[in-house]
Amino acid sequence: MSKNIILNHAEIEHKIKRIAFQIYETFVNDETIILAGISSNGYVFAQKITTELLKISDLKIVLCEVFVNKLNPNSEIKTSIEKTIYENKGVVLVDDVLNSGSTLIYGVKHFLEVPLSKLKTAVLVDRNHKKYPVKVDFKGISLSTSSLEHVEVSFEYNNNTAILR
Repeated sequence: MSKNIILNHAEIEHKIKRIAFQIYETFVNDETIILAGISSNGYVFAQKITTELLKISDLKIVLCEVFVNKLNPNSEIKTSIEKTIYENKGVVLVDDVLNSGSTLIYGVKHFLEVPLSKLKTAVLVDRNHKKYPVKVDFKGISLSTSSLEHVEVSFEYNNNTAILR
């Protein structure tokens, strides 16, 4: 099976910085925002965005891990923080790759159970063939892929990559 590097380390770092600036522009008038990363790679991506946001803004960032069963996204979704912490706050739901949209849409549904001031989404790679009408507000790259192809993001120290298999 062949693999193509679609984003190398430097490109991913650049996209993280750009997304951080876009988030800051969107939430510039807020005191606190919640960066909610889908467990595993989405959470790592949210951590990287948080690091950049702290360099460029005085926003208070609350990092939250979102636990979604990707094989059964309709099952209960849990977060690492209490709902009262993100109530009436701005939330950015973060994942590494948007495939069908099911993980993101069920994550959005979970956050809509409490009043929020704003809800936005961020992904590194948007694959452009969704089952659900999910719009990504902040994205690193859009990719038209076949359903047989797979995008894999790897976050490693000084060696972040996004690969198409």
